[in-house]
Amino acid sequence: MESISRISSMLETARDLTLEAAQSAGAARNLNPRPPRELPFLQVKKLLDSRNDREILEGLRKVISMMYRSKPCLPYFSSVVKNVASPNIEIKKLVYIYLLHYAESEPDLALLSINTIQKSLTDQNPQVRAMALRVMSGIRVPVISQIVSLAIKRGCADMSPHVRKAAALAIPKCYRLDPNTMPQLLDYLATLLGDKQYYVVGSAVTAFLELCPERVDLIHKHYRSLVRKLVDMDEWGQLATLRLMSIYARKCLPRRIKKVKKSKTKGFYEDEASDEEGFAGEEVQVLDPDLEPFLKACKSLLQSRNSAVIVSVARCFLDLGTPEYIDSTIGPLVALLRSPQDIQQVALYNIVDVCLAHPERFVRYANHFLVHASDPFEVARLKFEVWTLIYPHCESHIRDMILSELEHYTRALNPDVVQESVRAIGRCAQSDSKASARCLRLLLNQVSSQDGGLAAESLTVIRHLIQQNPQAHTKTVIRLAKNLDTTPHPEARATIIWLVGEFAGIDSENNIAPDVLRILTKGFASESEPAKLQIVLLAAK
Repeated sequence: MESISRISSMLETARDLTLEAAQSAGAARNLNPRPPRELPFLQVKKLLDSRNDREILEGLRKVISMMYRSKPCLPYFSSVVKNVASPNIEIKKLVYIYLLHYAESEPDLALLSINTIQKSLTDQNPQVRAMALRVMSGIRVPVISQIVSLAIKRGCADMSPHVRKAAALAIPKCYRLDPNTMPQLLDYLATLLGDKQYYVVGSAVTAFLELCPERVDLIHKHYRSLVRKLVDMDEWGQLATLRLMSIYARKCLPRRIKKVKKSKTKGFYEDEASDEEGFAGEEVQVLDPDLEPFLKACKSLLQSRNSAVIVSVARCFLDLGTPEYIDSTIGPLVALLRSPQDIQQVALYNIVDVCLAHPERFVRYANHFLVHASDPFEVARLKFEVWTLIYPHCESHIRDMILSELEHYTRALNPDVVQESVRAIGRCAQSDSKASARCLRLLLNQVSSQDGGLAAESLTVIRHLIQQNPQAHTKTVIRLAKNLDTTPHPEARATIIWLVGEFAGIDSENNIAPDVLRILTKGFASESEPAKLQIVLLAAK
């Protein structure tokens, strides 16, 4: 009994070791996947010429795999294309993929398969019919343009919406094959724009924008139908429809300004009111009755998972809507700042556009525009721009936070971020006269910086501030002149010398220009070219 139990325990141990070895081998195989083994040409050709569907499929998979690894697959063309008549749908799909890739290289051989593809247009399976139409329109051989046009006509009247969608997407391809087919294609497009299925209409709108975006007359009778289907379309259809509706509304449904009569407040006594009662006119924006359903349909798209749809709705509201509609886009746009960096950048461009028209709407979201260490320069620049736009509308504690953050970024490692933060401080000073003293103080602290680029940029901004009110900044010019001894950067020195020559003479009693000129002429030979030019200009002044 003991020997049997010992043997069984040894077998269990061996089984466990085998399982562990198999698992480790599988993990190693996943970590270091081997490239697929390529079969010889004759063997692949033999698989393609086989009568067994399984072998044909295996051969086609090998060819498609080689094709996507940029291996030469044209020698297999005749062997692959003859399988286009196979009743097996999986074989058809792979043949169609190969055909689309190489039809332009071998137009004569591709034309031999057109008759078989045409027969597939009458197949009982709608998926096969849609694939046949897609492939026929994708074969870029101009000779078959009329055949493709007839196939699209048949597809427009098909019972299956999938085939009608394929017909809509084939219209621009047919036009590129032969522009003379335009009149026929416009008829097909007009039919598809009125389709009852929303995913057919989305593809039809995409084709319309590519084919004839200026023909808004085709949209008149389908406008309300498109608005109703907008919410149900897929994201790409929604994007195309939003773009089309924006073009249409600008041309056909413009916003109007209307004067609304507003009664004045009545007096305490009725007899006073009877004589003094009057009306005051107030201008308000009035939306076209046909535009409001579109804007209301767009509002629900702000909950979309696709960031491009949210941005497109925001653009529509900015161009077409009233302030109430624009308010509803602020939150969704700010929420996109939690997305990846490329989406953040696009969202910020649109936030800046909205902010230019309605900066006060973003004041409560000021903290969302803090720059992170991982932000690329373009994102940081756009966040600084938003801050400078909302700065005049903020309360004092938010203004202090913005200036403190901008001052912090003047010490950043990236020189582009440093320059942009200095410019932002200057814009804050220009937009709010009360904060100009603090901003100027921050900028003057940067003039003595070891970073020449930062000093030069700070001086450029200071120059713009002084030019706004020269009388109030005579002492600033004197302070800058004292910094000439410690400022080595050529552009920074040239800017200070220009400021001395331009504004030092405003106060005649404390004119320091002659003394500065006398000191500079002693080291004129060692000065840089920009500084020498400004010294000569100072002497002339």
